Amino acid sequence: MTISSYSRAFALVSLSLGSSSLLAQENKEVLQDMSDPLAVYTQGGMGITDQGLNFKLGMAYDTGDPDTMAMNILELKGFAGDLLHLDGNDSFDSLRYRHFSLDTTTGRGSQLDVNWDFASDLGSASYSFIQALPPMGDLQLYPLVGAGLTVTDTAEIRGSDNPVGSVGYAIPSTYMVVGTYAKYSINDDVWLNYNPMYINTLNSNHYMADLMDGWYHEVAASYQLNPRQNVRLFGNYSDSAATSSSVEWRLEFNHQF
Repeated sequence: MTISSYSRAFALVSLSLGSSSLLAQENKEVLQDMSDPLAVYTQGGMGITDQGLNFKLGMAYDTGDPDTMAMNILELKGFAGDLLHLDGNDSFDSLRYRHFSLDTTTGRGSQLDVNWDFASDLGSASYSFIQALPPMGDLQLYPLVGAGLTVTDTAEIRGSDNPVGSVGYAIPSTYMVVGTYAKYSINDDVWLNYNPMYINTLNSNHYMADLMDGWYHEVAASYQLNPRQNVRLFGNYSDSAATSSSVEWRLEFNHQF
């Protein structure tokens, strides 16, 4: 091989290594911090609870504004419970849809959160704002405030003597929610979350007040397997009058695409 051939080969290798390095940097820049409650990225997840299997799919999309990010997330919960000898049945018992957007210049997010429980034919929809506060050492808080309404498709009208019967969908209550997401980083791969939320109904429906009013707590311990994958263990409990005080556990695996 001549000197010029060596030069051309060296140039090609340098160009190839440089391109690979740039590509790796671009891929690294695309990946989001999966421990950040305000992170926006395309993702998939699967979990298991005492009721069955949960599935999650999140799709980030281009908002057309370089200062904003947004995604849609759909979760289906409680599948194959009877097949796996758990407490649930083999059909999905609930679903959750969220639309989340983030202003990267202010650290403020907004979220539309829609839930439906197939067993009780009761759902809810809320809209809330979330603000990232400056870190305090290894602790960071993300306060939340919002308002929502509940929906049922088993509403009935009762007359003075006889019930009129079902009237289909109705809105039995409205409510407000305040709380915070909290993250404590132990190291680069392990972090803890505590997310207390307080719900209070805004109308005089005593049944819905007993069903919903109170504190809702979520704790989680998470481990980042690699930049794209983590495993998380959640515990949820509440002190509302109509719910059990026992902790509901779920184990979840998440992948960032």
